[in-house]
Amino acid sequence: MNKNLNGLYEEYGRYIYHLCLKLTRNKEEAEDLMQDVWVKVVRYNDRMDSVDHMKAWLTTICMNTFRDRYRKDVRRSKHVMNQPETLDVPILDLVPSDSLTPAELLEQNDIQSIVQQKIGELDVIYRKTIEYFYVHQYSLIEIAEVMKVSIGTVKSRLFRAKKYLKELMIADTAVHEYVTA
Repeated sequence: MNKNLNGLYEEYGRYIYHLCLKLTRNKEEAEDLMQDVWVKVVRYNDRMDSVDHMKAWLTTICMNTFRDRYRKDVRRSKHVMNQPETLDVPILDLVPSDSLTPAELLEQNDIQSIVQQKIGELDVIYRKTIEYFYVHQYSLIEIAEVMKVSIGTVKSRLFRAKKYLKELMIADTAVHEYVTA
């Protein structure tokens, strides 16, 4: 590692480790994830000169690495199974189906329409914040730029919007079977 990478590690190593720990909730997995993150940082070393916000760049690498590992684990768990030697059931019966049952589809459609209706009942400022974050998948920084407010304000609005949405859902007796407090 060169001097620039050593300094980067000294400055942000603890932050990245704690972020990895928060994401994985497991010390060993956090260490593995952190190692993968720093491998990518070393790989993209030539791009560091063009980075304006180093902490945000490292956070993005960490989040993307975590998502990639999670997706890989999910894919692997869908297709790889440990079948005991004395199992009487054919292995194909144990492989989960990617398609939903008709009952699951109906429930999913019901939940989607209920959530969309409740989001429509929110104040415009909270509805827009939720739409930008969850529907359009904007980052907090992008939402702050679009709404012309600080990132802290976006976080507060997002927190309040989710709180109000939950309250609307709980208050509606027709959706009690879907809502868990």
